[in-house]
Amino acid sequence: MSGEIWDSGLQSERTRLAWVRTAVMLSTGGLAATGLSVQHGLAPLAAVGFALGALCGGFLLLRTGVRYRRVQEALHGGRPLDCGLDALLAWLGTLSAVAGAVVFVITV
Repeated sequence: MSGEIWDSGLQSERTRLAWVRTAVMLSTGGLAATGLSVQHGLAPLAAVGFALGALCGGFLLLRTGVRYRRVQEALHGGRPLDCGLDALLAWLGTLSAVAGAVVFVITV
C-alpha cells in the first residue's frame, strides 16, 4: 500500500456535483424567495437575507471550476485540500437564507 491519497474513482466528480447542487439551490432559491418577498411587500430584511444567500450561491457556482482544478492538483500532488473560502460562502449563504426565512415567517 503506497502513501498516495489519490483514488482513481469518481469521488472528486461527485463532490464537484454536490458543490454545484448546493450553489444552484442557494442561488435559484434565494432569487425566487427574494422576488416573492419584494412582490408581496414583505419585510425588506427578509429580501436582503434571501438576496445574500443567492449571491453566495452565485459565487460558489462561479468558483466551481477553480475549486475542482485545485482539488485535483492537491490530490495528485499529495498536498492537503483547502476549501475554507468555499465552505465559508456555503455557510454564510445558508445562514442568510435561514435568517430571511425566519424574518419571513415572523412577519407573515
